[in-house]
Amino acid sequence: MPSLTLPECPHYIPPPETKEDLEFADLPIIDLSKVHTPEGRAELYPQLRDALRTHGFLYAINHGYKQAQRDRIFDIAGVPFNNVSPDEKKMYTADVEKVGYYAGYKPRQFWKVDTENQILDQIEHYAINLDVTKRPHPTAVRPFLPELDDFARHNHFNILHPILRLIALSLELPEETLVEKHNFNRTGETSVRFMKYYRRSNDEEEKSKNVWLKGHTDIGSITILWSQPIGGLQIMAPDGKWKWVRHIDNGLADTTSPRSTVSSSPPPTNAPTTVWVHTISRCQTTDIRLLPCAESPVLQRAGIERQCLDDDSPSCETWRKGRTTSYGRTDLKKGVERGVEEEVIEGIVVKHYN
Repeated sequence: MPSLTLPECPHYIPPPETKEDLEFADLPIIDLSKVHTPEGRAELYPQLRDALRTHGFLYAINHGYKQAQRDRIFDIAGVPFNNVSPDEKKMYTADVEKVGYYAGYKPRQFWKVDTENQILDQIEHYAINLDVTKRPHPTAVRPFLPELDDFARHNHFNILHPILRLIALSLELPEETLVEKHNFNRTGETSVRFMKYYRRSNDEEEKSKNVWLKGHTDIGSITILWSQPIGGLQIMAPDGKWKWVRHIDNGLADTTSPRSTVSSSPPPTNAPTTVWVHTISRCQTTDIRLLPCAESPVLQRAGIERQCLDDDSPSCETWRKGRTTSYGRTDLKKGVERGVEEEVIEGIVVKHYN
């Protein structure tokens, strides 16, 4: 019989909730406790449809993970950063530009934030594949793999899949259409990612104008961000203004690509070192072509705005590798729009908002 005693780790004490007078985005809240019945899904999918069409972002609550379970994951999230030596971290740091995915550690000062002023990022993160046994882990992390496996599965089956079913309904497609493209047991690079933000110097803050990551669209199909108290995430609202994402206790902020545009920036007062937990979900079948669901009656009525010919569309794996290897590493070109820089990946223009 397995032990009921969980391995010990230091308790993460979150910073106080941001009290700055910030302009928050007015995002809809989706109650995932209602997804378990046809009536509940029928009620939710118009809300989700409108949220994604308008903002590309939404809040989700009642997702099935209790506050204590969420707090435990934030405790575990500190282990890869605080309980592993620098030398051992190097052993589990991926050569991102060679392999085209984040696995294990991404060190600080890896991404270019402001090329002109030579500002690099101060974000360390540790990424764990959805299959937590796919790659080796540092010694300190190994005792927590059963809990991390449970967390990864909960995100996949109890959060991601219900959201994908609601999106399918909003497209007037069979409920399992998108779920079938996100199969847990197929090869892919969906990951749970722990991110630790370190303080920056006042000089870096001034030169970068407080921007920690440029505005961007995420690489995967769905990003699930577990809410934390520090105001550090902004989205581009429909009126073109950057607005803050509000903290909700044990809540989620979910975003889709490429509709949403997000930026990481601290509030006017310097934020302390803090930890973020999120999952990046991509099509688990890596050879799936990134094509619109042309069979959707909704898209047929609205019309499909294609960014490339169907024959030229990249596979999920090709797109992920292109975006991952270039992000924060390549020199961007000034775009047509004010405050926008651009790069071209697989023939598609990718915008970065500064």
